[in-house]
Amino acid sequence: MNRLKDATSPYLQQHADNPVDWHPWGGEAFAEARSRDVPLLISVGYSACHWCHVMAHESFEDTETARLMNEHFVNVKVDREERPDVDAVYMNATQAMTQQGGWPMTVFATPEGHPFYCGTYFPRPQFQRLLAGVHDAWSHDREAVLAQGSKIVEALNRSTALPTGPLPTAETLERAVRNLRESFDPERGGFGGAPKFPPSMALEFLLRSGEREMSGATLEAMARGGLYDQLGGGFARYSVDAAWVVPHFEKMLYDNALLLRVYTHWWKATGDPLARRVALETAEWMLRELGTAEGGFASALDADSEGEEGRFYVWSPEDLREVLGPADAAWAEQVFEVTGTFEHGTSVLQLPRDPDDVGRCGSVRARLLAARARRVRPARDDKVVASWNGLAIAALAETGMVFDRPDLVEAASSAAALIEDVHLADGRLLRTSRDGRAGANAGVLDDYANVAEGLVALYGVTGDTRWFRLAGALLDVVLDRFADAAGGFYDTADDAERLFQRPQDPTDNATPSGQYAAAGALLSYAALSGSTRHRDAAHAALGTVSVLAGKHARFAGWGLAVARAALDGPVEVAVVGPPGDPRTRALHREALLADVPGLVVAPGPGTDDESRPALLDGRGPIDGAPAAYMCRGFTCRLPVTSPEALRAQLAER
Repeated sequence: MNRLKDATSPYLQQHADNPVDWHPWGGEAFAEARSRDVPLLISVGYSACHWCHVMAHESFEDTETARLMNEHFVNVKVDREERPDVDAVYMNATQAMTQQGGWPMTVFATPEGHPFYCGTYFPRPQFQRLLAGVHDAWSHDREAVLAQGSKIVEALNRSTALPTGPLPTAETLERAVRNLRESFDPERGGFGGAPKFPPSMALEFLLRSGEREMSGATLEAMARGGLYDQLGGGFARYSVDAAWVVPHFEKMLYDNALLLRVYTHWWKATGDPLARRVALETAEWMLRELGTAEGGFASALDADSEGEEGRFYVWSPEDLREVLGPADAAWAEQVFEVTGTFEHGTSVLQLPRDPDDVGRCGSVRARLLAARARRVRPARDDKVVASWNGLAIAALAETGMVFDRPDLVEAASSAAALIEDVHLADGRLLRTSRDGRAGANAGVLDDYANVAEGLVALYGVTGDTRWFRLAGALLDVVLDRFADAAGGFYDTADDAERLFQRPQDPTDNATPSGQYAAAGALLSYAALSGSTRHRDAAHAALGTVSVLAGKHARFAGWGLAVARAALDGPVEVAVVGPPGDPRTRALHREALLADVPGLVVAPGPGTDDESRPALLDGRGPIDGAPAAYMCRGFTCRLPVTSPEALRAQLAER
């Protein structure tokens, strides 16, 4: 039976025609497992995952493997990007059992969902032996299997309490910088060895801390290596080597949204032209390659095309000559280091230094990009994830303002409108949509937090109080439905589907921890609204940062960045004056260009409006001229009416 054909997940639809009798996650699968008295086989992955494709081709498309799966198990296929809660609890179990994790994730569980054997990718012969072995154990040693499942669940639930401490201090953050320096690679940038993932959240913290060495070296190395697409813009998921040369070629919305914001902040801090180029190219790549007809952003591009990882992106000297001719091809070989990185003499393009002949470089890049466009493209996962669109909204709004690109701000507004129109139902967020149709999966903590963060940033750029109000409504749900009485937040709402464990993770992964994302959004909203409830909740959620900062700072980067903003106030700037007045626009832009940790900006017309942030209350023009008020905790310095005076105040803060 083809139960996956109507799924909103492209990943599930990729498996709809397998000979495996797949179920989507849900009560029907559990009921059938109880009825047939067989275990569940839960397979978790995502559409851009290379090894997920390999296991699908080797095992799930194989009739003999499918026969074993169908006879002895109820098979459940899960898109980890649609159900991060399901992924989280079974990944905890997988890591506890095997000391490692990854995707595809393969979990055998009782009909109640209790895991008793876990792993990741299995080659077909090994997987077939495993299927037979698990079936034999279930048939002849059931008590031991059930006991194993119960033991794992009990152990995981005993270890769920989050470590916590006081609100981080300046000394705490200094310890975190020292800890990052211990694992910093001074020759190649980044932290630790291979593989290297873009450390977006840690870089945000370092920039907010004024630490230019580690942040600048890493941002430049990533932008000049193979991790970055030197033709089309945008970053791959990670580098398989320590020098950022060989990427794992999948491209994710969340990576690029986070990196776009970081490169924009790097430019604000330093004015580096590389930062500007990479930020704008990445933003344009997001619009061109991930933009959807409905105004949102798709999730990812696959690593593979034509059955080969990276085929779309690599070049041989012969390829260059065919497109460019002998002279330009020889030049491009040197400039982009086409030296035969891979087995068949192909290379991913790098740009270790900017060439002297800028015009020639631009012409070569344009011709190569046009030729590449004729290749078979990697598949696109076009589901829209609320959380990652929230990251994109914040990044595009800020980048559009900084570089005077209203099209990017408009793209951020369109994505926000899609979230409001499609993902919001009865005041609650739905995590995904596709083709303008919302999925059934409830939003988790990082959906609410990242969307609220994006909306606060969008309000600060546009002055449209619609986004400020919606951010407040979402954060009220966070406080009412996700709060942990001990401080901080759970990853799922109190009325969400009950799993064997209620997930709660204080560490960053590929995206900011939901806990820290919520803290950041709450802190910014409190700075605009004056809400003590939101500020106190933000501070409480940062308690785990104090525990992680000294030894595991890489996994608390967003919490450290938020803590830096909290210690700085954060600084609040109210800009009042007619929106169309050039003097108002000049003050507004000056505020938004400031390199100040966690700065929030409230633009308003200078007239009373019940929907506007309280930061604007009682603050109006000065002698009829637009004015800016720099404040902390709603205590403000004397208002100023010129960008130069505002710049001086922000520099003195």
